[in-house]
Amino acid sequence: KQWYQRGVREAVVSTQSTGTNLPIFRIQECTVRRRYSDFEWLRGELEKESKIIVPALPGKALKRMLPFRGDDGIFEEEFIEERRQGIESFINKIAGHPLAQNEKCLHIFLTDAVIDKNYVPGKVRN
Repeated sequence: KQWYQRGVREAVVSTQSTGTNLPIFRIQECTVRRRYSDFEWLRGELEKESKIIVPALPGKALKRMLPFRGDDGIFEEEFIEERRQGIESFINKIAGHPLAQNEKCLHIFLTDAVIDKNYVPGKVRN
């Protein structure tokens, strides 16, 4: 499950709650906070390290960040919901893929409070 929090002059942040009964994951339930750039990092790592076709993320919101738009930009409810659905679809496809489940970057993304971007890529062994 994912949802977004809106703060005054803060970035839109996703709270990623995961639960699984798959033995490959050492932690069965976990909640971490992720920004869009963290999802981009995960996608990039999977493209480099795995042999799967990595699904696309929802597009960047560059135009929504322009001043003088006359709306709430990236904080507009409809935009937030569309992005939430796109990110949820992305992470569900990745987490459900048997080959991606063995990638250290996915485990770091789903369970570590802080992403160590200097991690040593590789496979997880259970």
